[in-house]
Amino acid sequence: MTTHPAQVPVPGAIFSALPIPAFMTGLRDGDEVILDCNPAAEQFLSASAPILRGAVATDRLYIDAPMEEAMARARHNRAPIFINDCDVSTSEKPSVLCTIQIAPMNDPADTLLLLITPRDIAGRLGRTRVVKAAAKSAIGMSEMLAHEIKNPLAGIAGAAQLLSMGLNAADRELTDLIVAETRRIVKLLDQVEQFGDQRPPDRKPINIHDVLERARRSATVSFGAHMQLSDDYDPSLPDVWADPDQLQQVFLNLIKNASEAQPQGGKIRIHTYFERGLQVAGHDERRVALPLHVEIIDDGPGLPAAIAENIFEPFVSGRENGTGLGLALVSKIIAAHEGWIEVKSRPGQTIFRVSLPMAPTTTKETR
Repeated sequence: MTTHPAQVPVPGAIFSALPIPAFMTGLRDGDEVILDCNPAAEQFLSASAPILRGAVATDRLYIDAPMEEAMARARHNRAPIFINDCDVSTSEKPSVLCTIQIAPMNDPADTLLLLITPRDIAGRLGRTRVVKAAAKSAIGMSEMLAHEIKNPLAGIAGAAQLLSMGLNAADRELTDLIVAETRRIVKLLDQVEQFGDQRPPDRKPINIHDVLERARRSATVSFGAHMQLSDDYDPSLPDVWADPDQLQQVFLNLIKNASEAQPQGGKIRIHTYFERGLQVAGHDERRVALPLHVEIIDDGPGLPAAIAENIFEPFVSGRENGTGLGLALVSKIIAAHEGWIEVKSRPGQTIFRVSLPMAPTTTKETR
C-alpha cells in the first residue's frame, strides 16, 4: 500500500484561518504600518484588508500599552513579546481587554506578526467549561430532591386543607399558610426537575425571531407587563439549529431575569445580529461556528459584583428569594445546543448574549 504524506497548509492559509485578529506590520518612513491582516482582523476593525493595508497601525488600533517600545524590542531581540491585560479599541468599537503577542518573522524586512486575543473569548470559554461541570454535578442531587420531597409535600398540603374545614377563621390562617408554603416549595421543585431533565434537544431549522416574538408576547402579559420591551432584529438572519421550545424557555428566563431586576419598571431591548468568527468545541470536539447572536439588554442596576462571574452556576442568585436555577437552566440548554452564553454588566446596562449555530445546509447534517 502506498502512503502519501499529508498536505500541510501553506502559511497564507494558516494566517487566514486564525480565529483571532492577526496583522503583519512593518516599518515605513518611521511608522508601523499594516502590511496584511486576516479575516478576523477585518472583522475586529470593521474594515476590509485592501483598506487596511498601508495604514499606520496606531491610526487603526488604540492600544493602552507601550507598543512602539515592545515592537522595537521584538525586532532587536528576534524574540516574541507578550503583553497581558491591555485595553484595545478602534474607531468603531469600545475598548476590549486583550492579550497582545508580537513575534518577529525573521525576514530582511523586519516584518512583525501581531496577534490580538480578546480576553472575553478566553474567559467565556473557560466559564463555559466550569458551568458544564457544575451543572452535571448538580443534576443528580436535583433529581433526588425533586422525587423525594414532592410526594410528602402533597400529603402535608392535603392534610392541612382537611384540618382547615373544622377550624375557625383565625386558625385557618395557619393552615392556609401551610398550604401556600408547600405550593411554593413544589413550584421550586418543579424548577429543580426541569433542571435535571437530561433529554437532548429536538433540534431543527427555526426562525429565531419567531421564538423571540413568542417569548416577548408571553412576557408582556405576565411578569414583564411593567417593562418597555423593544426589538432590534436583523431580518436577514438564517435559520438557527435549535429546539424551539427549549430556546423559548431560554429567552423567557432571560427576559424574566431582566424584569425582576427592575420591579419599578424599565427598558428591555432584544437585539439580533450575524457575526462570524466565534467557534467552540462541539459535543464530539469538532469546531462549531456560532454566527447567530441574540442580546437581551436591560437598563437596570446591573449584577452584584460578588456573583457576576458565577451567575450561571446552580444556586447562585442575586435576589433575596431567588432559587439560582433560572440562569443555570439557561446555561444548560445553551450548552446542549453547542452554543454559549455570556453576560456583561455594569450599573445601567446588563447584556446577556446568546450565540448559536446556523441550521445545516442539508437535513442530514448535524454540524
